Amino acid sequence: MKKVLVFQHVPFEILGTLDPLLRSGGYRTRYINFGREPYAEPEIDKYHGLIVLGGPMNVDMADEYPHLNTEVRLIKRAIELGTPILGICLGAQLIAKSLGAEVRRNGQKEIGWYEISLTDEGKKDPILKYFKDTRPIFEWHGDTFEIPEGAVHLAQSETCTNQAFKYGEKVYAFQFHMEVDAALIERWLTTPVYQAEIAATQGAIDPEVIRAETRHNIEQLGELSEQVFGAFLELMGKVNRTTRIGSK
Repeated sequence: MKKVLVFQHVPFEILGTLDPLLRSGGYRTRYINFGREPYAEPEIDKYHGLIVLGGPMNVDMADEYPHLNTEVRLIKRAIELGTPILGICLGAQLIAKSLGAEVRRNGQKEIGWYEISLTDEGKKDPILKYFKDTRPIFEWHGDTFEIPEGAVHLAQSETCTNQAFKYGEKVYAFQFHMEVDAALIERWLTTPVYQAEIAATQGAIDPEVIRAETRHNIEQLGELSEQVFGAFLELMGKVNRTTRIGSK
């Protein structure tokens, strides 16, 4: 049985639609919840894949969150081993930092649904090719990353140029959240730390607009995430692509 390691930072950022795909593919998943175990030292060499989830902190807050330095070191090791890696939001930023790229504030916060379009390289990518055209994808971030040296820029939005990159053939970093379903989005909209982040925009972000756009966009995102994540999991071995997806 193939084993997948998941770095989790807060209880409300979960695998979401990735979870049933992992289960149906026969993967054994181990969570490292750094919020509970900030000094955990998992043995990365034992795993066939690594997924690094999001969180409200930024990559330079290691004094407050010492596990961030641990994660950077373990991501570097996983890259050396040729382990398939998927980073989402904060996870993508940690991959970028691991590869020596700058992580900084974006020009504006992206919270809600934004149009993501592929670069020319993204259109040829075996995983992101399922986008086909520009697609509305859910976002929740204030930081962004530079594209690391040697990596391939895959996707962009109007308000955040660097939305995704690939390093080698098995390392993918997504700034956007393809793992969400309607229930997970609602959970974030009612989580105090995220409510405070929205309130700080002084009306620029409207939760009711997000809810309305979620009702309109969530079905197509579920279909797309099954295709994209299914293709990523195939880097670790064959996966059943027929499962209906939804949050854990």
